[in-house]
Order: sequence, then C-alpha cells, then structure tokens
Amino acid sequence: MANERLFSRAVVRVTPEDPAEDAAGFLQGLVTNDVTGELPAYAGLLTPQGKALFDFIVWPTGHGALLLDCEAEAAEDLVRRLSLYRLRRKIGIAVDPSLGVYWQAEVGDGGAADPRLPGLGQRWIAAVSDEDHSVDAEWQRHRLALGVPEGRAELGDVLWLETNAMELGGVSFSKGCYIGQENTARMNWRQKINRRLLVVPLNRSEEKRRKAAYPELGFAVDHLRVEDIPPALLPQWLELAEPSEGAD
Repeated sequence: MANERLFSRAVVRVTPEDPAEDAAGFLQGLVTNDVTGELPAYAGLLTPQGKALFDFIVWPTGHGALLLDCEAEAAEDLVRRLSLYRLRRKIGIAVDPSLGVYWQAEVGDGGAADPRLPGLGQRWIAAVSDEDHSVDAEWQRHRLALGVPEGRAELGDVLWLETNAMELGGVSFSKGCYIGQENTARMNWRQKINRRLLVVPLNRSEEKRRKAAYPELGFAVDHLRVEDIPPALLPQWLELAEPSEGAD
C-alpha cells in the first residue's frame, strides 16, 4: 500500500482489558451506529440533545479492540469524553500514535471504501512510517467537492440528522439506545429535519449561516433552512423532503 497518509486524522484504540469486557458493547450504548456488525462504520458521539460532538469511523482490529479514525485535533478530547462513560469498566481508551489513517481517491486493493459514500474513495489504518506523505489537502478538496461535511468545525453543535448523517450511513434506528438517541429518533419518526448542513460555493454562502469557509478552495459549509435551499446546491446523493410545519 502507498504511504498516502491523512495527518489530520488520528487513531483512538478502545481495548478490553479483561476477558469479560467487550469494546463493541461499550461503544454500542454510546454512539449513533451499530458497531457490533459490519465494519468500518461511520458514527457520531452526541450530546444528550442529539447534537454532534465528534464524528469518526469505527474499524475492527484484533483481540476484540476497536479503532476510531477521528480528527487529530479532537482525538484527546474524544478520549476524555469516552472515558467519562467508562466508570469502573476495564476498557482501555487512548490515542495510538503508532497507527495512522491513509487514503486514496480511487478504490483498489488493500483498503476499504469509505462507509459514508463510495465516491469518497478508500482508506485504511496502518503503522506510521517515516516515508508517509500528506494527502490532507487532496482529501479536503475531494470531500468538499462531493458535498460531505465532517469534523467539529463543520458539524459541531448541529443536530446529528441535520448533518446528513442518515444519508451518509451514520445512524442506526434499530440498534437500541445511545446518547442523544431520543431526540434523533423523534426527528426521524416525525420527519422533522428543518435544517441541513451543506457544502456550498463560497460566493453563495450566507455568513450568518456559515460554519466554516475555505477561500482557497472556493467552498463554505452552511447550516441552512430546508425551505431556503436551492435544488442546484444539493449534492447528487442528497434528496430532501419538504420541511415540516412549524420549522424554526
């Protein structure tokens, strides 16, 4: 495999430290997606109100451990947040600096298709090397061109379904309880998703709705009312239902 590393990503290892412990079972009660089935899977850790705190991709590994492919800048915060829920359980939660996240735009041998969207290419986790070179700029350009937001700067404090997490495979409505599940499930049941997070051309961005801007790429990420979104701004993978009555 090539050494095309995303230095903007880090790997958090969640490890059972007792034969009776279960890393997947621990995360299952916390995150938005089913991590006991097919992996990798896209998931989020939310506030009790259902707003995004962290998003990440969950990977399988040996000895019952799981790996979280997350923002490097948020990795230590994610470790601290998960550790709050560990209580007395013998579960190890730590950044693993020996591992890195790697990416290629084309799907080939050796990696896995990004679970959010096939067009995002393939990624994999491997031991870091001095020969690694950064593809962060290429990844960011590729991701934004496909209209996929990620990370705290873009998703932070937005309701999980408003980030398009359902369309990007980041939520399970059958897995049982998790933090923020009640409001998330209610929004889905009532089909009440009145705002959406969208990647838009910078010259069409609304400053008061803007979460992030990338002038060098000509993109911004806006949090918009559904009724205000022109169809031309929607990515091909996103179809919107009519907003419910009483949208705020």
